Amino acid sequence: MGQPKLFSIIDKACYDYKLIEEGDNILIGASGGKDSTALVQYFAARQKQGREHFTFTALHVESGIGSPLNPELVKLFNAWGVEPVTIQADVLGRLKPGQKMNCWWCSTQRRTELNNYAIEHHFNKIALGHHLDDILETVLMNALEKGELSTMPPRLQYNKYPVEIIRPLCYADVQTIIRHSNESGFINATCTCTYQDNSGRKKARSKLELLTGGSLKEKQHLFNALRNVRTDYLP
Repeated sequence: MGQPKLFSIIDKACYDYKLIEEGDNILIGASGGKDSTALVQYFAARQKQGREHFTFTALHVESGIGSPLNPELVKLFNAWGVEPVTIQADVLGRLKPGQKMNCWWCSTQRRTELNNYAIEHHFNKIALGHHLDDILETVLMNALEKGELSTMPPRLQYNKYPVEIIRPLCYADVQTIIRHSNESGFINATCTCTYQDNSGRKKARSKLELLTGGSLKEKQHLFNALRNVRTDYLP
């Protein structure tokens, strides 16, 4: 029996962008959701294949307002040979006077903890669970709200930090990940905080759906357009 379809999609992304390389020490941001759980499963399977020698750790940043890692999910990680690490971040306590809590702030604070942990423990890459839909939603958010054409690249070297961000799910749309999680029997934890309505990403998600009609082919074309820029025909 061959490997899951999602793993083949991740394989291609890793090959195209050289996301996993010999000697890498990779930190995976494990939120407990289906996306990062699929990443942990993939990394555990790939490490056993021995295609290249690399190490990885799954790190869960507990924000105090979201859900902790489900004990059943921890058991699943353990079955894959992964012992997740959990650290705390007081997301609400870091709000400045008059600042409203939102998904962006929580994400930024958890990302800061990932960066700090990676640097302190000598990881050279951080793997995040952003998928194709996330990347395209960010294109729309930045274009419509900031007036710039930018998004979350599959591989990003920080200028200020000695780590790279990698996004192995960049070719996988959300429906493929959902199907994989259902077939694999993931215990999928979703954020239960009360601040989610204060987020522009839900609007961008609706706009992407309207733009593409949910078509994977059209989402792929939109992603490819970001790599095929005809500057002669732009302002």
